[in-house]
Amino acid sequence: MSTTWRPDQDDVVDLSQIGILGWLRFGLRALVLIVLILICLTLLLLLRLVERPLFGMARPYSPYVTQFVCRTAFRIMGMGFSVSGAQMKYAGAVVANHSSWLDIFSLNAAKRVYFVSKAEVAKWPGIGALARATGTVFIERDPRKSREQKDVFEQRLKAGHKLLFFPEGTSTDGLRVLPFKSTLFAAFFTPELKDLLWVQPVSVNYFAPKGEEARFYGWWGDMDFFPHLIKTLAVRKSGRVEVVYHPPLRVAEADNRKSMALACEMAVRGGHHIAGK
Repeated sequence: MSTTWRPDQDDVVDLSQIGILGWLRFGLRALVLIVLILICLTLLLLLRLVERPLFGMARPYSPYVTQFVCRTAFRIMGMGFSVSGAQMKYAGAVVANHSSWLDIFSLNAAKRVYFVSKAEVAKWPGIGALARATGTVFIERDPRKSREQKDVFEQRLKAGHKLLFFPEGTSTDGLRVLPFKSTLFAAFFTPELKDLLWVQPVSVNYFAPKGEEARFYGWWGDMDFFPHLIKTLAVRKSGRVEVVYHPPLRVAEADNRKSMALACEMAVRGGHHIAGK
């Protein structure tokens, strides 16, 4: 697939074909998901009350709650979930292609990670609160705050957190991998971190339900979240997601942030079930 892509205007989810059974499936699955999230969010917050005074920034137990929720969510949605490749044990970051809001579940289910997200997400109803509770790092697209944000990255990385970000800078239809932007890689090349960190590329592949178009799970352009959620939960027979871990790359061995971004992009592209062909 071409790496040059502009989201088309076909970003409106059509719910007219769902039918009564589809709406019933959506209602049942949504109810079970809400109960699961509320119960586990309460447990997570209680664990944080213990973790914070004892371990400071470290989170030795609460991420397991997040991982359990995400793995269970796929069972509720009826989606298959699989992981291949070895997860790195070094300190550092994880980078992946970005196709959908489902990436949050896919990547959290596979590994204990902490997302790097744009600051606006913190203000989204419901989702913002969940993101804060699970340790998401919020960044602002303001050059005046670049130093402050770099310090936050360093603190989190030194605490052993594996930060996960999407270098494409936007979500796609799931049929391609866009060129990786190198901006966020700069934080890994500071003198304090360069010799300590590794970056692991990850490919996230979505396979549509039988009879649906290949980009069924893609969430792009101005597509609204709730119609896409309804479509995902209402489908009778769901598809599956595959998370592929590639060999980690040592930051100290890269010439600069741009070469590191390119190397990660090529690895992710090579493991993408469509873009890699």
